[in-house]
Amino acid sequence: MDAAASTDPDGFDHHPARRPAAATAVPRTPAALAWRRFRSDRTGMVAGIVVSLFFVVALCAPLISAVYGKDPYTTYGQDESGLLDDYGYPVGAMGGVSGRFWLGLEPGLGRDVFTQLLYGIRTSLLIAMAVVLIITVLGTAVGLVSGYAGGWLDFGISRVVDVALSFPSTLFIIAFVPVVQSLFVSADQQTPTWMRVMTLVVVLSAFGWAPVARLLRGQVISLRTREFVEAARIGGASPFRIIVKELLPNLWTPILVTASLSVPAYVTAEAALSYLGAGIVEPTPDWGRMIHRGAEVYLSDITYMLVPGVAILIFVVAFNLLGDSVRDALAPSGR
Repeated sequence: MDAAASTDPDGFDHHPARRPAAATAVPRTPAALAWRRFRSDRTGMVAGIVVSLFFVVALCAPLISAVYGKDPYTTYGQDESGLLDDYGYPVGAMGGVSGRFWLGLEPGLGRDVFTQLLYGIRTSLLIAMAVVLIITVLGTAVGLVSGYAGGWLDFGISRVVDVALSFPSTLFIIAFVPVVQSLFVSADQQTPTWMRVMTLVVVLSAFGWAPVARLLRGQVISLRTREFVEAARIGGASPFRIIVKELLPNLWTPILVTASLSVPAYVTAEAALSYLGAGIVEPTPDWGRMIHRGAEVYLSDITYMLVPGVAILIFVVAFNLLGDSVRDALAPSGR
């Protein structure tokens, strides 16, 4: 049979080799679609790489320090002559930057800046991630219960949230940190580092859960009258099952976006508290403590303050851009 014979008068080709392939629909989950949208965002991908690099450096700080051959506690400038001048400032340009000390030396004590920066990342990220985890879980639970229950329970919880939001958190944190620490450590003893970390996590979490609860309460109120929730309620589902199975899966987008935008906020909050003397103190490496020390000597050597300042700037900008990209990927209608 020739080609003409295999074609109908209406022009449809019956030849198997020339028959158009059937379109095959590839099912995609919401997560796969969100990942596809995120990959198409170049800014988000670059920000994600930068943020991942910070986390990798924080996790591998001891290994990097061992390969580098230095630690953040040894006072190299005081142990070796010729590294600091008579006034205690590093010898050489840019705070003593050299092939041996990649980011220079700390004025006065002569500690290595590069390793202090590495271990400072660990301190800031540990506190920020712990606080974000606590406020996300607590704020989500409070917001779900308040928004779904309504009535007097919602009224009472909302007033507690209003009171928590009305506090000037920075002033109260600065005031509460020494009070909390004094409950466990006497005045003539030095507060252990782990207790300072725990105190910061507890106090920051105590003031940080309310915005999350307020946001998710509004989301739950808009969802509790939807058809799928009413259907579950008519079907005899318990309130706990409705919250866990119906409402919570529809709240992952605001939860993830809020958490991703909260991490850089608490990194800067922890650094600010350390700068003001209410956070991490000597000899634990910390970005805020480094900036505080650098502010004391910036007229003679600005490098020691510039290094952690630039690191915080890059981290915060990258994490904020990543949070925006995550929001656009999970909720494209909000663009």
